[in-house]
Amino acid sequence: MSEHTLVGLVLDGGWVMWALLVLSLASLAVTVERSWVLRRARVPVPHLAEVLGRTLGSASFPAAALEAVQRVGGSAGRVLAAGLHRFERSPAQIETAMERQGQAELRRLQRGLGVLASTSVTAPLLGFLGTVTGMIASFGALADFGTTNPALVAEGIEEALITTAAGLAVAVPVHLIHGVLSSRVTRIVNDIEDLAHLLLDLREGRDGQTESAALTPAAR
Repeated sequence: MSEHTLVGLVLDGGWVMWALLVLSLASLAVTVERSWVLRRARVPVPHLAEVLGRTLGSASFPAAALEAVQRVGGSAGRVLAAGLHRFERSPAQIETAMERQGQAELRRLQRGLGVLASTSVTAPLLGFLGTVTGMIASFGALADFGTTNPALVAEGIEEALITTAAGLAVAVPVHLIHGVLSSRVTRIVNDIEDLAHLLLDLREGRDGQTESAALTPAAR
């Protein structure tokens, strides 16, 4: 039997351990990449709300607001830009444009999370598969050699235990990481929705101001 180092455990666990190693490395790569992407995708809600409110009354609105949100960039900037490009159209058209862009941004934010979700489900199943193959090897050795060679029986049992533990050791942290990253995506999406609703409110409010201004001379 190999020493109880990481390399030794991989060797003792058989081919299932190599599959788990590939899954864990893929999950690590996705975790690092998504953490970086979602960190940069955080929405500066107060800043963008202040930009929209400040530029609304200017003669250059929505061009000034569009320039400001494009400088901010990110998912929120692209969704708001989609609405500002159509700001002179009806609120329904503005909302549709932002919804389409929002769906595209959601797919961009969720990219790679499926790997984590699949790993959290597949890893323990691979571990249990290793348990079965290990026990098969153990009973095969017992059938072939009886009790004359207990080391071969012990190797099968060790493989079974190592793969079971490894499958759970991979699945548990990946499952937790998937939950954390998914919650970040949800928070970003909620912030973008709040800003989109604010833009629609500003659009409808401007329509109300225009109607009031048109009615004021008649009232006089």
